[in-house]
Amino acid sequence: MSDLICVAFKDKDTADCALNELRAMQREYLIDLEDACVVVRDEDGKVRLKQAVNLVSVGSTKSGLSGMLWGSLVGLLFLNPLAGMALGGAIGAGTGALAGHMTDYGIPDDYIRKIGGTIEPGTSALFVLVRKVNPDKVLPELSKYQGTVLRTSLTDEQEDRLRGALSGATSSEASTEAT
Repeated sequence: MSDLICVAFKDKDTADCALNELRAMQREYLIDLEDACVVVRDEDGKVRLKQAVNLVSVGSTKSGLSGMLWGSLVGLLFLNPLAGMALGGAIGAGTGALAGHMTDYGIPDDYIRKIGGTIEPGTSALFVLVRKVNPDKVLPELSKYQGTVLRTSLTDEQEDRLRGALSGATSSEASTEAT
């Protein structure tokens, strides 16, 4: 089961930096992110979402390739595989883009917008859905970002460790405070 973590930061760029750090740790197999989203609230109060996965382009690409394959096979039946491939690719890409646009994967966008509307203008927030994590390696790396935990689905002990790491406390101080 995945855990949801929402952390607010004091400026617009810190959430992006923290997400880049988490992606680097994911390549080292220290954390397994299911979904991530950065929210930036402009000075005028407008909330902007930056999704980690662009479902429209992913759906368009996958369905376009599948459509090209099936179009070629159908085109072989009518002795015109190139036309079938072109037509199948176009239809597949269009339906894949539409399906990707209508799909909400991971953290619901409405929930992200609702929580994003509560942060101060000129700040950012990071929403991550985490499958697995090695907290002993990940938390010390996140301590430099000085964030504030907004919401989590973590246990009280795990949430206290996260709050301690984001406040800049060392992992040993955070673990003694939690007890």
